[in-house]
Amino acid sequence: MLTHEQIEKSNTLMIILILLMVIWGGLAEIVPLFFQKSTTQPVNDMVKPYDALRLAGRDIYIREGCYNCHSQMVRPFRSETERYGHYSVAGEFVYDHPFQWGSKRTGPDLARVGGRYSDRWQRIHLLNPRDVVPESVMPAYYWLDRPLKDPVIDAKMRALRSVGVPYTDSEIAGAKAAIEGKTEADAVIAYLQGLGLALKQAR
Repeated sequence: MLTHEQIEKSNTLMIILILLMVIWGGLAEIVPLFFQKSTTQPVNDMVKPYDALRLAGRDIYIREGCYNCHSQMVRPFRSETERYGHYSVAGEFVYDHPFQWGSKRTGPDLARVGGRYSDRWQRIHLLNPRDVVPESVMPAYYWLDRPLKDPVIDAKMRALRSVGVPYTDSEIAGAKAAIEGKTEADAVIAYLQGLGLALKQAR
């Protein structure tokens, strides 16, 4: 039986025991979440997988680094729920790979931005934010007003289906046609306009 003194005198033993405790603690916190329906099932019938246009918009959102300044998770604090709406719940994000929760807010949280502004407002804001918010520090994404090209959108949907997103064969087959003739700005706007609607509409 090891004594406290023996453990403290051996750096190697101390490191091994600390690692074992961290691994055990991590598993004890994470593993149960895989068996809770609230974290693995959609919160309600309004939570749907991203259609082809929204999926392409989400990829552009990630490509442009929007997550560096915008979180997508409303914390359960009064100051946040009064500003943004209902706090975020795990069942809203079951089809997100990866999650866009974030932690830094140079700009406002976007978890409930869907439907808050018109498509026209969103377009103007993307192309030159100061046209609608004079004090904004957000850069202008004027280059998003170009044709959307995503030749592997169907392959992305097949890959997501392999990790549990319930895309149908017809949705995958029609993915390229669904984004044809759209701009990158159209795709980002479609993505933003769908954020947070599940709980907003259910209330």
